[in-house]
Amino acid sequence: MLFRSAMAQLKPQSVFDCFAQINQVPRPSKREEKITAFLRKFGEDLGLETLVDEAGNVLIRKPGTPGFENRKTVILQSHQDMVCEKNKDVEFDFDNDAIQTYVDGDWLKAKGTTLGADDGIGIAMEMALLKANDIEHGPIECVFTRDEETGLTGAFEMKPGFMTGDYLINLDSEDEGQLFVSCAGGVRTEATYTVDEEKLPEGFSTFNLVVKGLTGGHSGDDINKKRANANKLLVRFLLEQSEKTDLRLCDIQAGGLHNAIPREAHATVAVPTAYVATFGEELQAFVEKVRDEFSATEPELTAVIEPVAAAPTCICKEQAERLLKSLSVVHNGIFAMSQDLEGLVETSSNLASVRKHGNQIVATTSQRSSVASNLEYMASVVRSAFELGGAKCVTNEGYPGWKMNPKSEILKVCVDSYKRLFGKDPLVRAIHAGLECGLFSEKYPHLDMVSFGPTLRGVHSPDERLLIPTVQMVWDHLLDVLKNVPEK
Repeated sequence: MLFRSAMAQLKPQSVFDCFAQINQVPRPSKREEKITAFLRKFGEDLGLETLVDEAGNVLIRKPGTPGFENRKTVILQSHQDMVCEKNKDVEFDFDNDAIQTYVDGDWLKAKGTTLGADDGIGIAMEMALLKANDIEHGPIECVFTRDEETGLTGAFEMKPGFMTGDYLINLDSEDEGQLFVSCAGGVRTEATYTVDEEKLPEGFSTFNLVVKGLTGGHSGDDINKKRANANKLLVRFLLEQSEKTDLRLCDIQAGGLHNAIPREAHATVAVPTAYVATFGEELQAFVEKVRDEFSATEPELTAVIEPVAAAPTCICKEQAERLLKSLSVVHNGIFAMSQDLEGLVETSSNLASVRKHGNQIVATTSQRSSVASNLEYMASVVRSAFELGGAKCVTNEGYPGWKMNPKSEILKVCVDSYKRLFGKDPLVRAIHAGLECGLFSEKYPHLDMVSFGPTLRGVHSPDERLLIPTVQMVWDHLLDVLKNVPEK
């Protein structure tokens, strides 16, 4: 099959062979039963100690190879689930279909869907290591957590004592040559607007309005790349038009996953029939204006209107305007930069989705920060904007950040190894995204941790791609680190 042959010639072969196997197994967030069963069988078939906890986390233990039995134990950790996003014109069932991959130059991509390299490539490296009989290493514990993408559920529900290692290497980072030693904490804030419906007046024409073609990306790691948010653009245009004509909002279905920058936003609107031609002109003028504002990041931005049958009802005009104004002032993007690490986003927020369900409109946002107090403040700012629009808000408990350990032994091993292999220093940095290391640092305070991985781009979108040469580099680095772990 195409996805097997696409990876058959890639190096390291053992890793890409495992990745091809993984991409045959459906693994949407919160529906990881198939990949959990696959990994359990994989470990048991190798004759290795294999555990599955109540949360669905899988742990496979492999003893040290001869001469390395007395080394400190290293936990290698990745997550089972993947973000399931596809292009609108692609027919794909993430619960049953295999990811279809292809090679484009130095990049591995998927046909119209997310690739699943986040964090399938981490799983693949662990599997290749567990299968190998020619790699020198001390005792290892390969851990595969459940539901990282939508709630860090596996890490949250993991009981202390499930893992027993001294060091942890998280294989869920996306920039080769960078070693991550700290991450942001985060919360999710959800707002619910209750709206009334009224009969659409006579003399109105109804349209579906779509803003699309945006780049999207990860709502944490890509938030500093000045990409447009489709939800904010849609709201901006509708609010502008409501000030120029008697615009009526009938429906809104904008954005998607809480951890992704929205690429598309949809609304059903009605305008006075006499204004239809002007409405189309205004939309195109808006697109040109915004495309100029985001000329470097959103060259494919477009917006279209399509006439549809007249809507029988619309949201009460006053409530719709209040909703749009409220969504307009909800903060989106960078809120503060770090005062300690140059170039690091400290605090941000993402307006992830706005969706109408019956007489309720639910808006979902995510806030991230490496400073706990500013995370609380950011969530408060977002709630204030929602509440001024008449919404009821809930902010969840979220997840903690991971503070850098200045005396990290495993970091020193990783840095020394990288310099020895590649003749240059790796970049040691923090990441503006949630890593399970934050939760592990609370439950296993003794753990000495670092995170690294091959280069990925377009993560959490159908543009996700894996830079093939970096997989070999990370693999070589990982094996050298394992070979040089200190003794107990």
